Amino acid sequence: MILIDDILISDDIIETQFVCDLNACKGACCVEGDGGAPLEKEEIEILQRDLDKILPYLTVEGKKVIEEQGVFTVEKEDEYTGYATPLINGGACAFVTFRKDGTAACGIEDAYNDEKMNFRKPVSCHLYPIRVKNYDKMVAVNYDEWDICKAACVLGKRLQMPLYKFVKDGLIRKFGQEFYDVLEQAAKAHLEEKAK
Repeated sequence: MILIDDILISDDIIETQFVCDLNACKGACCVEGDGGAPLEKEEIEILQRDLDKILPYLTVEGKKVIEEQGVFTVEKEDEYTGYATPLINGGACAFVTFRKDGTAACGIEDAYNDEKMNFRKPVSCHLYPIRVKNYDKMVAVNYDEWDICKAACVLGKRLQMPLYKFVKDGLIRKFGQEFYDVLEQAAKAHLEEKAK
């Protein structure tokens, strides 16, 4: 584990090699799992404000779920309470869209790419497969290892891409450039020590 201020980073984030392989997984992380994408309070406000810009990109089912439930659900796990995107019948994210080849994509990001809004997507999606949990006195940053990402690990090894570098933009967006610079130095030292 690496501790930067009050942020505890799992060694897996440094040691795992990872690059999303959409040709293999078809964006399964957007349609499988037991919960929606975690949302921050500020992101809920943005989704509510810009919903009319996102809705044209969504499926009929996604629109219906959002109309009935809103743009978020409350998730409780032990002492943790958070917010997440709603799901369609307990499966796909309500904001999911699909490409012609069946690959899942994001209606929020589609609206962003078409310059309809300046919010790209939830930071939790930008960071995936890293998951961040806020506790009273610290923030835990962990690798969410999942079978559907096996091809991403194979591609990551082939390209020699550590996970923390693959999600660099997401880490900087969440924690800032200074945090990332410290993490990069700590990761280099960690890997050099492990190689001895």
